[in-house]
Amino acid sequence: MSMKLEHVSYTYMPGTPYEKEALRDVSLEIKKGEFVAVIGHTGSGKSTLVQNLNGLLHPTKGTASLDGVDLSGKTKEAKAARERIGMVFQYPEHQLFAETVYEDIAFGPQNMGLNHDATDARVQEAMKFVGLDFETYAGRSPFSLSGGQMRRVAIAGVVAMNPDYLILDEPSAGLDPGSRNAVFSEVMELYKKKNIGIIMVTHSMEDAAQFAKRMLVVSQGQIIIDGRPGEVFLKEKKRLLEVGMDVPEVYKLADLLRAKGLRLPGEITDAKTLLAEVKKRKGLK
Repeated sequence: MSMKLEHVSYTYMPGTPYEKEALRDVSLEIKKGEFVAVIGHTGSGKSTLVQNLNGLLHPTKGTASLDGVDLSGKTKEAKAARERIGMVFQYPEHQLFAETVYEDIAFGPQNMGLNHDATDARVQEAMKFVGLDFETYAGRSPFSLSGGQMRRVAIAGVVAMNPDYLILDEPSAGLDPGSRNAVFSEVMELYKKKNIGIIMVTHSMEDAAQFAKRMLVVSQGQIIIDGRPGEVFLKEKKRLLEVGMDVPEVYKLADLLRAKGLRLPGEITDAKTLLAEVKKRKGLK
């Protein structure tokens, strides 16, 4: 089971003075169960890439498919395939629209043809999953909630559709540390419990290092690096800097400690692991 881009190019406003090629001959396969981070500077093409992956945009050239079904098709099979790919946008207020939290989360299951009882069960399960009490929040307007709560409602709306893949566009943008941790905790629980594929667009090298198992670096409409985050940050630092990216601070600190003679393993992805390794080598508890 996988989603594929085969020689995909995408051009905005073709045939006009504003024509812009955002993707150029991109081929990619992402399997269910992968956690992939997509990084790149503003205008690199990463958002266009994921919108072609979920069928929101259709390639100008090439094919985007899920399990062999062309996502740009108008058949029942194509519609069903697109419904298996959920997306949470960077700003949840752009995704939320209904008068109540319940109605917003219920929209997807209802659109899939589920009856009232099945939809109600999906809504309650999704709200429980993202930590929103049904009695407290179901009847409230989503626009009366905090930024973190709105993002959780948006995630619940996608969870309620039982997708095989979830695309997250800058999931931590604009959130305070507490809300950020809550959102990522729910995303990781979803990833582990349901073995879905996660594709996360992010500017945060720390988030990519900590959560993703695979990282795609996009520049000028092409994927220029594809590998494990630890491997990329260790071996591709020069190339990352050339395209306006950087490595996480924990990698920089680990490099400084190695330069001082401390023997540390290569792929240290977070501060907690680094601290534990330093203590181990210093004989501290």
